[in-house]
Amino acid sequence: MSAPALPQFDADRTLPAEVDVVVIGGGIIGATTALELAERGHSVLLCEKGQLAGEQSSRNWGWVRLSQRDPRELALMMQAFPLWEGLEARTGQRTGYTTSGIVYTARTARREAQLERWSQHLRDLDLPGGMLRGQGLDALLPGYGGRLRSGFHTPFDGRAEPQWATHAIATGAQAAGATIVTGCAVRRLDVEGGAISGVVTEKGRVRATAVVVAGGAWSRLFLRNEGIFLPQLKVLNSVMRLSGVDGIPDTTVWSRGFSIRKRADGGFTVAGGGNNVVDLVPDLLRLGPRFLPAYLRDMGNVRLRMGDRWGDEVADSYGWGAQDRSPFERTRVLDPKPWPTAIRKALAAARDAFPVLEQADVTQSWGGLIDVTPDEIPVISEVPTLPGLFVSTGYSGHGFGIGPAAGKLTADLVTGDPAIVDPTPFALSRFTRKGRRAAPEAVAQPAS
Repeated sequence: MSAPALPQFDADRTLPAEVDVVVIGGGIIGATTALELAERGHSVLLCEKGQLAGEQSSRNWGWVRLSQRDPRELALMMQAFPLWEGLEARTGQRTGYTTSGIVYTARTARREAQLERWSQHLRDLDLPGGMLRGQGLDALLPGYGGRLRSGFHTPFDGRAEPQWATHAIATGAQAAGATIVTGCAVRRLDVEGGAISGVVTEKGRVRATAVVVAGGAWSRLFLRNEGIFLPQLKVLNSVMRLSGVDGIPDTTVWSRGFSIRKRADGGFTVAGGGNNVVDLVPDLLRLGPRFLPAYLRDMGNVRLRMGDRWGDEVADSYGWGAQDRSPFERTRVLDPKPWPTAIRKALAAARDAFPVLEQADVTQSWGGLIDVTPDEIPVISEVPTLPGLFVSTGYSGHGFGIGPAAGKLTADLVTGDPAIVDPTPFALSRFTRKGRRAAPEAVAQPAS
């Protein structure tokens, strides 16, 4: 695998015969959901087909941000900050969380106006931050070699380490009583009398009254085999790790052609927010009209590509039964190669902005597949047509930072406890309602 190495996780070896809830997927959303449920006294089994946090949960940028989010996510993100602050004490494990601040830069008046418009959300939430210019921006970004018109700064935003966080959360869930089994794919749902009665895994059946599908980029395929519609595509983002050098600000930066954050290991995570790839696959043809508004908004930042995923996804699309070997067993971990052009462009842009990075080496690069919905916000919802089934997926590249709160909201829906925020914007039913189709809200784009 090209992705960063993960800590050793001591998974459970045997499946329980029966639990209250089965969580499908061992990423940050599934792990946090399991932690929340176990701490509330519910018996929980988390099944991960491959390695805990083996896909996007360990391959993302590590940002914990409110800035430039879709307005519908803001209330949930506000709930995430105190949860991040308490995770290390709660789990007894390191997450690397720290408040570093984030700045989005602007070189043009148009970009500045985009950022200015979003600043109204800070005022509505009574939060510090906003536009910086001149000496204020220079002090925040020492060593920046490019010419900037302004920057949008949120000092309360933070970062954490993707290679640590999910393992910390899952370890905490185990300590609270959850069973976590890796290398164990869930093949099918068990349904009796029109409601969830459990799951069928490759290692046997488990009875349960509730199931949470938190399978990231795999969620659509799993649900489709169960006759449930979820519009979701996979988007490839490419990331690299640089060795450490002095002279880079502690503040996380999103600028023209690149993003950069400091890492706990002394190096930097660098990526290009506008260098994403969508492979031509059957689902792109099936779902294309639903994603057209998002594509038109982001078309300068997305490249369509004909690769080998067409054949892979055609092979996976055939239905399978409880006794059949599933696609989740054929591919334990999605480990796409990074797009070389994206790595090259992001590195060049970062070195142009911070010339001191010429002294840094690229020590690793990797690709990750982001689970994207047409409106670029997640689905956190019960499935109305199948009581006991819940979905928490489609985080569209925003799931890491919002993860602790998203897991808590998911657990609230499962247990019937008061929801930490109104879940209505995240309902699965929004994709089948008549009238206006789901589309992204206006937020600042990865440009300058």
